[in-house]
Amino acid sequence: MKKIVVVGGGAGGLELVTRLSKKLGRKGLAEVILVDRSKTHVWKPLLHEVAAGVIDKNSDGVDYRMHAVRNKYQFQLGNMQHLDSEKKFIVLDPLFDDEGQEILPERTIDYDYLVLSMGSVCNDFGTPGVAEHCYFLDSLKQAERFHKALLNQLLRINQSSTEQSSLHVAIVGGGATGTELAAQLHHVANLARAYGMPEMSSERLRVSIIEAGPRILPALPERIAASAKKALTDLGVNVMESAMVSEATEDGFITKTGDKVEADLLVWSAGVKAPEFLVNMGIFETNRANQILVNSHLQTTVSTDIFAIGDCCGFQQKDGTWVPPRAQSAHQMASVAAGNIINLFKGKPLKAYEYRDYGSLVHLSKYSTVGSLMGALVNSSMFIEGRLARLVYISLYNMHQYAIHGWFKGTMTLLGRKVSNFVGPKLKLH
Repeated sequence: MKKIVVVGGGAGGLELVTRLSKKLGRKGLAEVILVDRSKTHVWKPLLHEVAAGVIDKNSDGVDYRMHAVRNKYQFQLGNMQHLDSEKKFIVLDPLFDDEGQEILPERTIDYDYLVLSMGSVCNDFGTPGVAEHCYFLDSLKQAERFHKALLNQLLRINQSSTEQSSLHVAIVGGGATGTELAAQLHHVANLARAYGMPEMSSERLRVSIIEAGPRILPALPERIAASAKKALTDLGVNVMESAMVSEATEDGFITKTGDKVEADLLVWSAGVKAPEFLVNMGIFETNRANQILVNSHLQTTVSTDIFAIGDCCGFQQKDGTWVPPRAQSAHQMASVAAGNIINLFKGKPLKAYEYRDYGSLVHLSKYSTVGSLMGALVNSSMFIEGRLARLVYISLYNMHQYAIHGWFKGTMTLLGRKVSNFVGPKLKLH
C-alpha cells in the first residue's frame, strides 16, 4: 500500500489529509499520515484571539489524534529534522516531555508521496533585539505564551496603587494580525473588570501599532485601511505609519529616527517567511521568502513526488507576482493538491492550480469588521463593513470547519462553540 505523508497540520494540511483520507485512506488505497509538532490545530487567523484570551483552544481547537481516529489516518507528533528525497523518507526529532525526559526516540517515516505544509514564521529582517524581547504569533504555543504574559500584566496594573499606571503594548506590523490584536486587547482590557480585576479597563491600556509602510493594511485596498485606521484611532490606539523599527530593547522599540516607543509587552508581526529549515536542507529551489518553488500542479521543481502547499509554497503567477500567504490560498491549494494526488492513483491527468482572490476581511473585535469581496470581473470588488462583513468573516471560519469535519459534525461543532461562548467565560484566565 502506498504511503502519503503530510508535514504540517495548518489550514491547508489538515484539510488535505481529511480529503485524502476520505478518498483513499478509508478505501484502503493508501496509508495517510499527518506530522505536526503540536497536539492541537487552531485556525491560524484566530491565533490573535488565543493570544488575547477571547477563545480557548479546548473549545475552538481540533485535537489531531482524535481527528485522525475519526477520519482513518495516522497522526505523528514530532518535528521534521531531515528529508532524504532520493530514498524517500523523513526523520523526526526525538520527543521529550516538559521535564526533558525522552518519550520517543528519533523516528523515520518513509513515503511514496510527501506534502510539505509547514506554514510560515514572522520575518524579523535581522532587526537587533527582536528575537530576544518580542512575542510572536506564528503558532499556538507562541499565542499561549503571550496570553500568559498579558494576564500577568493585567493583574499588575489592576493591583497598582498608582491610578496613572497603565499597560503599554507595542505591535510592530500593521497587517491583519497586528490590527486585529490591537482591537482585541482593547476589548480584553474592559472584559477584565468583570473577571476579578475591577480596577482594570481600556483607559489603563495604551496600544501602539508601528507600521514601516505609508499605511496600515498595505495588502488591502486603501478604503479598507482608512476605515480600519479610523476604528482603531477611535479606540485610542496609537497608529504610527511610515515608522521603521531599527531595534527592540527590553522596554520598547527604537525607530530609525531615534524615537523610542516604550512598552511592557512587545509584539512582532511584520511580514512572514517560510521556515529557514526549508532552505538549510539544500534540497529545494526557494524564493526570497524561503518558499519552496513548485510547478503548475504544486509539485516541487526537484521531485514530482513532493508537493508543497500553503504559506511555505512559492507559486509564481503569470503576472510575476507570488500567491500571497493567506488562509484562502492554503484552502485552494489543499483542494488542488488532494485532487492531483488522487489522480496520480487513478492514472488521470493532473489539474493546474490557479489562485482566485475572493477578497479580504479584517475583524476588529466587537467594534468593527471591514473588507472587500472580489467580483467575477478582474479587479472588481465590493467594499463591505459592519454586520455583513462580520457575517462573511464568520462564514470563512465555518467553511474551514466543514472542510475538516464534514457538514454534520461541522454544524454540531459550530453549535457547540456558540453554546460554549454563551454560557462560558468571555475571557480565558489561565
